[in-house]
Amino acid sequence: MHSSSLAAAPLVREPVHAPVAHLIRGGIVEGMHYGSVVVLGADGEVQLQIGDIEAAFYPRSAIKPVQAVAMARAGLPLHGELLSLAAASHSGEERHLAGTRRILELAGLTEEHLRNVPDMPFDPAVRDAWIREGRAPSRLAQNCSGKHAAMLYTCALNGWPLEDYLDPAHPLQQAIAEIVEDLTGQRIARVTVDGCGAPLFAISLHGLARATARIVSAAPGTPEARVADAMREHPEMASGSGRDVAALMRAVPGLLSKDGFEGVQVAALPDGRAVAVKIADGANRARVPVTAAALGRAGVDPELLTGFAGEPLLGGGREVGRVRPVRSLEPLAGAAVRA
Repeated sequence: MHSSSLAAAPLVREPVHAPVAHLIRGGIVEGMHYGSVVVLGADGEVQLQIGDIEAAFYPRSAIKPVQAVAMARAGLPLHGELLSLAAASHSGEERHLAGTRRILELAGLTEEHLRNVPDMPFDPAVRDAWIREGRAPSRLAQNCSGKHAAMLYTCALNGWPLEDYLDPAHPLQQAIAEIVEDLTGQRIARVTVDGCGAPLFAISLHGLARATARIVSAAPGTPEARVADAMREHPEMASGSGRDVAALMRAVPGLLSKDGFEGVQVAALPDGRAVAVKIADGANRARVPVTAAALGRAGVDPELLTGFAGEPLLGGGREVGRVRPVRSLEPLAGAAVRA
């Protein structure tokens, strides 16, 4: 895509979020989650928007499929589990650590070359086990280590410097930024640093949905299709055992989905239908049911989404309420179920 065909960067402004979910206890709205939601049809047109889908925002790890596509376009030869891991926010399970080591081995590198921040495993049970065993935080255990190993492999293949691969001016990060703009169809509004240390690009929620739709609907054999296939076939490598995003991909045939910190999630179907969600306060308890409801509005069979209605609110040990998406996210009456 030529730069002249790109839309202008989204405006950096305070997002005008709107209510997306109610916390209902005993039949009364006890609390409210604000956010923004966009639903795209197979033709790419906006079918539903709530809140502010055009303001600049940070997609956090929901942008990782795009980053993986950029690396695949730059020659990254990974497939299957290892390519899924390259786009992962993993849980720190042993298979994730072993996969990251394997990517580094293929590049002729070691853990010492990683520049992501040392951390404990993301999964609470795995983290607790590490603590019991007296294991220290490590770069391998940090949830972005697969992406960082893939970045290093891409650099090694292209003869790019390894030491400063996280510098926004580095050839790798310039290549990633170009693909972010290509797939979102808009210029990047701002560049900052993500939690793992990698550059993070500000785009719009609409742009995130558009990019993911383009990845999942791409022609077979393209870098985009390789990434989509790897993540869908190995969702636990892109996240972890017991993670809601992996369960969602298992539940909905053909779905590609990726979550990100601060209440971000994107999901797209092979025909180009896509949804993107940003929960203003970053709450996972709203992210999951709002994403499921948005997929219902996109035409996904509600029966496939029943396990993602949100955790119950308890009172005295029994269910007394739930987090419920707002009425505007309810499926349209008579809408055809297509997935």
